[in-house]
Amino acid sequence: MKKFILYSLIGIPVFFVLLVILSGSTDVLPFILVIAGIVLVWLGLKGSAPKKVFAQKPIPVMSKEKETHYLEAGMTQSEIEFFRDTMSQTKDQIQKLQNNINKNAKLKAIDLRHDTLRASKALFKELVKDPQKLHCANHFLYTHLPNMVDLTDKFIEINDHEIKSRETYEKIEESSQIIDQMASLIAQDYQQFVADDFEDMDIELSIAKQSLKRDNVNSTTVEKI
Repeated sequence: MKKFILYSLIGIPVFFVLLVILSGSTDVLPFILVIAGIVLVWLGLKGSAPKKVFAQKPIPVMSKEKETHYLEAGMTQSEIEFFRDTMSQTKDQIQKLQNNINKNAKLKAIDLRHDTLRASKALFKELVKDPQKLHCANHFLYTHLPNMVDLTDKFIEINDHEIKSRETYEKIEESSQIIDQMASLIAQDYQQFVADDFEDMDIELSIAKQSLKRDNVNSTTVEKI
């Protein structure tokens, strides 16, 4: 079909050129208009050609309980869709990171040192619990976690080389150091995200201590009869 269109676009102008020459006419305006029309048609067909679409993992159907949870959090339908799309991608990235870590002993050691996966999963859980705080996890969602996945992908690819040169070992060591730093940042992302909870706990503990102190003072004071 594409060849037919191409041959038609070439053949029609040639036909009109021959027609003008044979007729001996000097009026080339109709010919120009026809050529212009053909060019516009070609551009239209080219622009409307279907683009390659990469398959995306479908987002699971939202349960009524989750929808109620998001609505009670004050989210609009568009905000819910954006949140669920973001979290779906994040979940896939965490799963990919887990698969990568399980493939290599050095990556496992880094994960144990920083609790990278536990921190990632815990932060994911906290976000689902409090979706309005999505913006507080920007570094984790859009920089640290995606970079961690890319780095571990490349690390495994290089580490799997059958024949390793000195440069290969240097790259492996350099990559492992950067991965270690990135794992530390992910752990910090979680600590910073839940920092408000610690502050709230400190306030509650302080109030509780003051209340206990006051109650103890009152209990030692016996009214005279």
